[in-house]
Amino acid sequence: MDDQTAVLTANQAFYDAFGHRDLAAMEALWAREHPVACIHPGWPALFDRDAVMQSWRRILGSSGSPAIRCAHARAFVLGEVAFVVCYELLADARLVATNIFAREGSAWLLVQHQAGPTAALAQREEAPSTQDPSRRLH
Repeated sequence: MDDQTAVLTANQAFYDAFGHRDLAAMEALWAREHPVACIHPGWPALFDRDAVMQSWRRILGSSGSPAIRCAHARAFVLGEVAFVVCYELLADARLVATNIFAREGSAWLLVQHQAGPTAALAQREEAPSTQDPSRRLH
């Protein structure tokens, strides 16, 4: 698997863990050797793994945690670091997110997640599409 595909796979695993409220999977996706940060919409920035994992325990453990899916993910690999820009589709909102990954061993792990509000998607982007390789930039 090439790096770009591996990063998109890791990104989808993040949204799968979020959607299934799978804390163990979420914890496995975050870096342990590199510093991490997370900015949830409306939250202050979180800057260490313990604080980030505590936030995910709170979010994933909440019955009010939103159903979410990722659309139009685009990966950019920069050596040992990569980032994905995608849309987060919720029942009543659209967010734009940036997920930054760093290689630890042979795995691409999250070092930063940030999501926030965005303008409505263009009509052509409303059709469901997750991890569509034909939409990746080279």
